[in-house]
Amino acid sequence: MSSGSATPKDLLRKTIDDQPDDSSYEEIIRELAFAAMVERGLADSHAGRTITHEEMRKAIESWRK
Repeated sequence: MSSGSATPKDLLRKTIDDQPDDSSYEEIIRELAFAAMVERGLADSHAGRTITHEEMRKAIESWRK
């Protein structure tokens, strides 16, 4: 789900429309949350707000101390 010129509302509608008709409210909410996280991650990546795997590994190791 890439934003391009689509609005957030358009992206939410598409996500909902892509779900099976028998989807539960909770399943749809989970898909919407996932789609929002993907969009946020892509925006961070495009803006250069990322870290390397090594930096993440070191951060996680520091949490365990």
